[in-house]
Amino acid sequence: MTRIWLLFGASVLIFSACVPAKKLVYLQQGDELKKRKEIIKDSVLRIHQLDFDEYRIQPLDMLSINFETLTEDNAVFNFLDKLSSQVRVGGNAAGAAAATGILVNTEGEIEYPVLGKIKVAGLTVFEAQDTLKAAASRFVADVVVRVRMLNFRFTVLGEVNGEQTVVSSNTRLTMMEAIGLSGGYAELADRSVVKVIRQNGPQVEIYYIDLLKEQFLESPHYYVQQNDVIIVPPLKQRTFRRYWVGNLGIITATLSFAALMISLFNTN
Repeated sequence: MTRIWLLFGASVLIFSACVPAKKLVYLQQGDELKKRKEIIKDSVLRIHQLDFDEYRIQPLDMLSINFETLTEDNAVFNFLDKLSSQVRVGGNAAGAAAATGILVNTEGEIEYPVLGKIKVAGLTVFEAQDTLKAAASRFVADVVVRVRMLNFRFTVLGEVNGEQTVVSSNTRLTMMEAIGLSGGYAELADRSVVKVIRQNGPQVEIYYIDLLKEQFLESPHYYVQQNDVIIVPPLKQRTFRRYWVGNLGIITATLSFAALMISLFNTN
């Protein structure tokens, strides 16, 4: 009977520590994991329509704005050069880059000595380019404007290989790409209940997303937004492996010592 209980206990410990593939594989559809050999290769199995809204500039965003033209007129060149934001890239020991640009004020405007105040908040990057081009075209013909975000940022915390705040010039990042930029998931991350804290004007919205299901491709939360905080929780197996398994040697030694003492007392 003792052997049976020992085998039962060992089985419980082993299976409690195991993590099935269905808790680790992204964007699953049905029982595909069980039918891998039946999946048709080199062909489109399904099509999903992505729900994407182009990022719109907000107050306190940092923008790189450059004005260009093909003219060789030095006066025009100097005029546009003064309008353009100067971007410099430097590094520290960790290789981090820094950039300076033009800050959108709290009213959602940027201001130039000649062009005046120009409202850009609420516009996409491409709409802002057209707006700035129209303003500059009053003074310079054939002007080209290029606008880029410099401070699109989000924070990833929890069961990832590198908790950090990431700054990206790419405003079209998926949740999986965002987590990848932070080093990817840790071994025992729970991908089914990832928490997202998102700023929406004066409000803060909190919701959970499931990255294990393929239907997430059509979610309105598929893409990261400015200042998102993404929190990845651990699987239940994490506590078991980190604490129970780590202390198993101590527990075993204690039980062995207790059994030895009982045996000695019974002998006497």
